[in-house]
Amino acid sequence: MINGNDFEFDLSPRDVAILKARVKYPEKPASKLRDILEEEFDISLSHNRVNEILNEMRDEDVFSMRAIPNQNIFEYYIFQVAFHYSNFDENWERCYKRLLDDPHVMFFASADDYHEWQFIAQFASPEQSEAWRHDFVREYGDFIAQIDKTAFPTVHKFETAAAVFNDLLRDMGGEEYLGDGEQETGEYEETDRVSVNQ
Repeated sequence: MINGNDFEFDLSPRDVAILKARVKYPEKPASKLRDILEEEFDISLSHNRVNEILNEMRDEDVFSMRAIPNQNIFEYYIFQVAFHYSNFDENWERCYKRLLDDPHVMFFASADDYHEWQFIAQFASPEQSEAWRHDFVREYGDFIAQIDKTAFPTVHKFETAAAVFNDLLRDMGGEEYLGDGEQETGEYEETDRVSVNQ
């Protein structure tokens, strides 16, 4: 049993290797994934069994098969919210639910910071993001002590890399599923990519 961020899951190192392969090769059918598992991880399973394991993990909310739009369709903003604690009890739950249900909010977390709620939201334009913030403050102004917004004009990376599972595999004792010659987390190759707006 592994404890994540408020999530418990019962996975074997083999299951994590299968999940890692699915993340690394999201478009491959189960029959091709079976071949990859055998070649890269020495895991011999039928494609039906690979499919069953993936379906079981999806049913247990270990991962989901959501469509991820191209990151260039939207503009992204991080919002940081601090509270007026004198108005906290009567307002927090309604505001919390509003953020959970809001279609613009794609990531929402509590933070150990003055800005205790932080979330990333996506909008079609800067004008829409500002109108959204204006409406939000108008609705919850008695509750909000401060709301800061930072735009992300260019998104350089928007993915979960398969190699991030290597840390979990090491913690579980599943080193045999790390893969030979694979780039480790924290090791970066030098490339000709530039970090300016493109």
